[in-house]
Amino acid sequence: MQMTGFTHEKDALQYSTEPDSSVRCSLCNHRCHIPDLKTGRCRVRINKSGRLIAGTYARVSAEAIDPIEKKPLNHFLPGTFSYSLGSIGCNFSCTHCQNWQISQPEYFDRPLQMILPDEAVRRARTHDCASISWTYNEPTLWYEYTSDTGILAQREGMKTIYVTNGYMTEEALSELSPNLDAWRVDIKSFSDEFYRKICKARLQPVLDTTIKAKELGLHIETVTLVIPGLNDSMEEMESLIDWVINNLGPDTPMHFTRFHPDFHMTDRQATPVRTLEKIYEHAKAKGILYPYLGNVGGHKYEHTYCPECNKIVINRAGYSVNTENLDGSHCAHCGEPIAIIMK
Repeated sequence: MQMTGFTHEKDALQYSTEPDSSVRCSLCNHRCHIPDLKTGRCRVRINKSGRLIAGTYARVSAEAIDPIEKKPLNHFLPGTFSYSLGSIGCNFSCTHCQNWQISQPEYFDRPLQMILPDEAVRRARTHDCASISWTYNEPTLWYEYTSDTGILAQREGMKTIYVTNGYMTEEALSELSPNLDAWRVDIKSFSDEFYRKICKARLQPVLDTTIKAKELGLHIETVTLVIPGLNDSMEEMESLIDWVINNLGPDTPMHFTRFHPDFHMTDRQATPVRTLEKIYEHAKAKGILYPYLGNVGGHKYEHTYCPECNKIVINRAGYSVNTENLDGSHCAHCGEPIAIIMK
């Protein structure tokens, strides 16, 4: 691929240089071999004479103060705000991407502003945010920036969050993990064929790195966008649910969200709500303690229920959150511990 024109000189991490000045990137599981003056599949990490440059370091396309539930994270600092930043680029090529204007750099047509790590932390603190989230596009490509910013954020008592497709290599995540608190991962399907055809990637690396995130002590919540006719079979969903129970634990929050046609996938209808409800019910029956539905505003399955007495412990109406039925991290009705991280 040709260079994208980014010129910010910040050396990348996680790569090795070959004798011919090509580089082998080890940041994500594509492990791109990148000739001189070219980029990897992400189109934002550039080889310049054997140096891999993080071309979008501190370059921001989107900045917002978001409710933490928008990530979505329902068991990590509920009711707080997260200072949210995105850049451009992605290591996937999903045909249904809902942020394609920034994930695919060729579509981005606005200047990128620069927000250096200390300024990002200052803005987060000014807006009384409990966390910083790297989101909107794939944060793995921002590895160096998120690491530098994470160090400063944690010194200020703020938590840090990746909203990610999970394709980072295990070794890269291990080095980043001291500066990261939450791993909100998309498991787009439980089919390698889906990943290869729709995302131009593979399933197993996502699963392996998510297991590594669990081993490293990160808070994990999964999200699966349910697409009619592609990944909505109950057999596939049950396989995904079983995998989460066996590898991440039954107290892992699982979000099943409604698909809406977008980008290059406009030939399918939105997911029927009843399909999502059936998946939720199967997840509960199999032992997932905290399943959720997403993109279905006002639904009863947005709430958090106590797994012991089934009373609502967190009531949600859109992004309005009421935690009055929690006593610390316990159900105020029956005293059952709730797998949740409070501010």
